[in-house]
Amino acid sequence: MSSAVCLDPIATTVEAEDSRTVYRLDPRTDPRWAAFVESHPRASIFHSSSWLEALSRTYAYKPVVWTTSPEGMPLRTGIVFCEVDSWLTGRRLVSLPFSDHCEPLIDREEDLPTFAKALENEVPRRKWRYIEIRPLANFPLMTALNHTTVLYHFHQLDLEPDLGTLFRNFHRDSIQRKIRRAEREGLRYEEGASEVLLDRFYRIFRMTRARHNVPPQPRRWFRNLMNCFGDALKIRVAYKNDQPIAAMITLRHKDTMVYKYGGSDSRFSACGGVHLLYWQSIQDAKNAGLRSFDLGRTDAGQDGLVTFKNRWGAARSTLTYSRYAPTQTSTHVFDLPIRDWKSRAAKVVLSHLPDRVLPLIGSVLYKHVG
Repeated sequence: MSSAVCLDPIATTVEAEDSRTVYRLDPRTDPRWAAFVESHPRASIFHSSSWLEALSRTYAYKPVVWTTSPEGMPLRTGIVFCEVDSWLTGRRLVSLPFSDHCEPLIDREEDLPTFAKALENEVPRRKWRYIEIRPLANFPLMTALNHTTVLYHFHQLDLEPDLGTLFRNFHRDSIQRKIRRAEREGLRYEEGASEVLLDRFYRIFRMTRARHNVPPQPRRWFRNLMNCFGDALKIRVAYKNDQPIAAMITLRHKDTMVYKYGGSDSRFSACGGVHLLYWQSIQDAKNAGLRSFDLGRTDAGQDGLVTFKNRWGAARSTLTYSRYAPTQTSTHVFDLPIRDWKSRAAKVVLSHLPDRVLPLIGSVLYKHVG
């Protein structure tokens, strides 16, 4: 049953004697959304009902889709959001929290003024600090709201070449030799979606985040991802003898495999565990007939990580997140990329806390920073 509900009237004249309205629907319960995501060529894992359900279960966000398609009609447009209502970081609408990118699924330029007018009307009425949209490609939305941007790097590997060519395209010293080192070390590989593997992943993930003085996401987030995605999620673990030394989580959606989270035990970094996991994931994606491997976003100041992703032969592009606000507002520390000085100051404070405290901070903090 459809759950589309018309927003308070947001009508704008787009063409002579043509008035359009923006509606909203719950993408978790309206069957039109899943069908629309499955058929739309630019829809990603972050549009999927599984991702939205995991966000809702973990952080109590309520996903909503804005569309120009009324109830009972097939969806033709859609932007999916979650409202973050936080006493710590303010009230705002984000498309989407914890998502590397989330394309507005709007194909016709003539629909853009309708959404622009909806943004202008809803921001002050709902008392949002801003609306944030995270497109994969340029999104030319013109509004009277103050517009600012935040830039990130994005890497994606084309899986069209055969596996031999893909391997030869990897950096000879940094990637190829590490994969061969993992083979010489006799590392063992395991994959699945069990509580045992989740425990092993999360221990390594916590260890990695502590090394960087960053709180880990709560464990329930990963359990909810596992439960919501089913077979589309894999936890991948590399072992030296029986010791887990590296772990990652990948998600599959349509023709793309997405690397989302990972970590390693720095005591075994020379063994090539991380490289083994990436290479196994790429082989799995290629053998399954997928077309791309999404390595995710990287803060502009994380040069080492950018170089690491470049060396896998992945194409690098720029993600431009857009924020629309009623005025030029002050920015909370948690809004900012890791390279900002305030965020660096926060990391200094966290670096003086015991590692065992960081998960508790993460369990409280992350619902405020999406």
